[in-house]
Amino acid sequence: MAVPVEEAIAALSTFSLEDEQPEVQGPAVMVSAERAATDSPIEYSDVAAYRLSLSEDTKALNQLNTLIQEGKEMASILYTYRSCVKALPQLPESMKHSQADLYLETYQVLDLEMSRLREIQRWQSSASAKLAADMQRFSRPERRINGPTVTHLWSMLKLLDVLVQLDHLKNAKASIPNDFSWYKRTFTQVSAQWQDTDTMREELDDLQIFLSTRWAILLNLHVEMFRVNNVEDILQVLIVFIVESLELDFALLFPERYILLRVLPVLVVLATPSEKDTEALYKRVKLNRLINIFKNDPVIPAFPDLHLSPAAILKELSVYFQKFSSQTRLLTLPAPHELPPREALEYQRHYLIVNHIGALRAEHDDFTIRFASSMNQLLLLKSNDGAYTEWCREVKGNMYDMVVEGFQLLSRWTARIWEQCAWKFSRPCRDAGETPEASGSYSDYEKVVRFNYTAEERKALVELVGYIKSVGSMLQRCDTLVADALWETIHAEVQDFVQNTLATMLRTTFRKKKDLSRILSDMRTLSADWMANTRPEHEMPSSQHGNDESRGNFFYPRPVAPTAAQVHCLQFLIYEVVSGGNLRRPGGFFGNNGSEIPVNDLKQLETFFYKLSFFLHILDYSASIGILTDLGFLWFREFYLESSRVIQFPIECSLPWMLIDYILEAQNSGLLESVLLPFDIYNDSAQQALVVLRQRFLYDEIEAEVDHGFDIFVSRLSESIFTYYKSWSASELLDPSFLFALDNGEKFSIQPVRFTALFKMTKVKILGRTINLRSLIAQRMNRIFRENLEFLFDRFESQDLCAVVELEKLIDILKHSHELLSQDLSIDPFSLMLNEMQENISLVSFSSRLATQIWSEMQSDFLPNFILCNTTQRFVRSSKVPPTQKPSVPSAKPSFYCGTQDLNAAHQSFARLHSGFFGIPHLFSIVKLLGSRSLPWLIRALLDHISNKITTLEPMISGLQEALPKSIGLLSFDGGVTGCMKLIREQLNWGTKSELKSEVLRGIKEIGSVIYTMGLLDIVLVSPVRQIVKI
Repeated sequence: MAVPVEEAIAALSTFSLEDEQPEVQGPAVMVSAERAATDSPIEYSDVAAYRLSLSEDTKALNQLNTLIQEGKEMASILYTYRSCVKALPQLPESMKHSQADLYLETYQVLDLEMSRLREIQRWQSSASAKLAADMQRFSRPERRINGPTVTHLWSMLKLLDVLVQLDHLKNAKASIPNDFSWYKRTFTQVSAQWQDTDTMREELDDLQIFLSTRWAILLNLHVEMFRVNNVEDILQVLIVFIVESLELDFALLFPERYILLRVLPVLVVLATPSEKDTEALYKRVKLNRLINIFKNDPVIPAFPDLHLSPAAILKELSVYFQKFSSQTRLLTLPAPHELPPREALEYQRHYLIVNHIGALRAEHDDFTIRFASSMNQLLLLKSNDGAYTEWCREVKGNMYDMVVEGFQLLSRWTARIWEQCAWKFSRPCRDAGETPEASGSYSDYEKVVRFNYTAEERKALVELVGYIKSVGSMLQRCDTLVADALWETIHAEVQDFVQNTLATMLRTTFRKKKDLSRILSDMRTLSADWMANTRPEHEMPSSQHGNDESRGNFFYPRPVAPTAAQVHCLQFLIYEVVSGGNLRRPGGFFGNNGSEIPVNDLKQLETFFYKLSFFLHILDYSASIGILTDLGFLWFREFYLESSRVIQFPIECSLPWMLIDYILEAQNSGLLESVLLPFDIYNDSAQQALVVLRQRFLYDEIEAEVDHGFDIFVSRLSESIFTYYKSWSASELLDPSFLFALDNGEKFSIQPVRFTALFKMTKVKILGRTINLRSLIAQRMNRIFRENLEFLFDRFESQDLCAVVELEKLIDILKHSHELLSQDLSIDPFSLMLNEMQENISLVSFSSRLATQIWSEMQSDFLPNFILCNTTQRFVRSSKVPPTQKPSVPSAKPSFYCGTQDLNAAHQSFARLHSGFFGIPHLFSIVKLLGSRSLPWLIRALLDHISNKITTLEPMISGLQEALPKSIGLLSFDGGVTGCMKLIREQLNWGTKSELKSEVLRGIKEIGSVIYTMGLLDIVLVSPVRQIVKI
């Protein structure tokens, strides 16, 4: 009988595909070939449909975007460039005849690298010319074309940023000129027999000038701008845009803010070629605003291990731009290394995360609570299939606000890590030699990373990394749940603006301004969704409908977001309304200097203008989260590899590993669950190496460090787990009366540590692999338990029989720790491990390793050397017997005893009470350790020993009897007792039998000791504690 589809679906819905693994890792790294929503997938070809005369702007915009992409590839080549010369072989004297071949081979290798540098030289020249021409196109006084749009301005800034970064990399990479000098030398050697090398020599000279000249790319850009003329207006527009964007915190993603900060000092230099242009700039942007920006950010991240300083850039460029050298207020700004101690301390308080971690923690906790509440409301709304209500719009709008706030928090938090790293790179540790870990010599990278972070700073960094990854995971998990709500909210925002806000402006402010009214009508035409409305609105209501101003149109929102082209056009039209298309208009974008637009309307336009840029990042949800949670820059160290002249730094110098190492060393219960988060840094860096930098060797180095580091991590984590459970067990097994008698008994208590979350990790994602951490820990724990048992047996074998009580106590602690650990982790049974270590696996074997050792000790030491004290029922070592030579006691970590030094000392004090004798406590321990399987074997061995001794002593006793006289008569008592004893000694002829006599007496003593021990053993076996045998 077929099952109805509805019932099958209902049945499937009861199955849960989620496992019990906690979320202690960041969002998974996903490989995607899709273009981001912030870029037009069709290169803005649909802009022409809106008939805004933006064809020139669109064409130039696409050209700039292509150059930006190419420039990023060039920057990747430069950043990952490593010297080839260091790998070149040196010929011995015996092979000097092959030097010509070596030069040829060297030239061929270096020529491949130099061809990339020539490509970068040609590209920057072409890009500078195109950028200058593009600026000049929109700076003509007649300005017959529309533009530049805001998107176009961003593209100009991004391309300029690429040029600045390329120039900075070229200046920083010392290996490039070094390789070039070798290349030129080999070219001179191999080209002696070539024809027509003049062109090649000219190219070499040009490349040499390019590589040896600092800021050659910016100087070339300045030459191109001077050639085309009339670019001062667009430069001033860009500066105004940057300043307002920074002051209003316009950039949602932190990389956009860093782009603005990096290009601002360069634009200020380029925009002030003369006193007239300088005055024009400072009329639009006050000098104090620029100084405040430069002072607030003295260090700007450029690359993972490279930073920029606006003050340093201004000072360096002033040498090449003579007119700018008169800007004393800008040139007197101190570089990071020139800061006075007091100012440096203030900046340090600002940059170091440890000074803000309390506020960051409060932000994280508050946001997660409110975000979870918003998600619950959204889920409740989805469960109600009612009609659209105001409450529905409020819930979805609140969800949108929470996502925007989450993006802003992630952007600020990740930016803090970038800025702290840049500050650390600019301020290396001066007293690295005084650090405990420091050796005789240390590299520059160790000064800025390994010895430059205190324990508190590492802790704060670990916490912040955890906040970024946890919030990123939380946002990523609800991607599909919030998608409709985000799209509907964005749709509602746009429609409310174009259908209600613009309608009100058309009826009031712009009613008699035909040009502006036309622009507003264009905005409504290109973005209004009349199908979502109950009826289309009339274009221009008559004046008698003035009372309808307060009543907006009602429309049904739909999950239909605007395209990149629509946002692009709307921003352009809003800017046209505010500025009137005049680039020379004083003030900023929304400064309202000379504008006839009322302040309220201007504020509404400004608010919506900035919201538009947020929309694209919200729509590009997953990619934005990926950017904001990407911490891969913490691993890269290309610049310092070159300056230190090493192939790679040891893992101790790697910042991600330093964070893992701190968590494992600190034993902080709150941080332990975050121990896997630093491995997400390796995931991020591997993603950058393959996707952004496109260098396989970088990925191989990351993979090698991860493999090595993860092995160390699992080993040390397992040791920490074992130590914790061993200490917990030893603490529980301490005598309560002992703890009660102590004043400081709390030092023997163990604080709880949450390993449970790590025990549930069966799918740890590292570099595209899924690792079962639970299984690896279980394997390590099985091995550690066996090693601990082996150590305990080895230790017992190097001591006498009195140590059996201590052995039993230590095995009890180990067994109890196994019981505690088994509640959370599946490991081998303790009895199986114990039998393996005792070599007692066979079903027909009854003599275990421990029983054999006990019997061996009884034979060799206990029976011959211990004497009985019948009053105390104890055997003590005879003082007349020389001490028995034993192997040295093996040394081990405290975890192989009782876990900690304090617990070791406490249990050792109990063990010493039984170390000077052998008696009933020791037999209790032997009975418990050997159990019902090996104890009969030991008893049989003792009985056999008695039998063997009797057999051995019988002829000896017969020999002693032969030395006795046949008869001894009654002695005279005249001599007294002394005389009688003297007479008997004279008749007993044992002088030649003294050794035999001693041997007989020792044998009889051993027989007596065995019999007495058997009696004590009988007392133990029939005592109420007899159930201990049953183990």
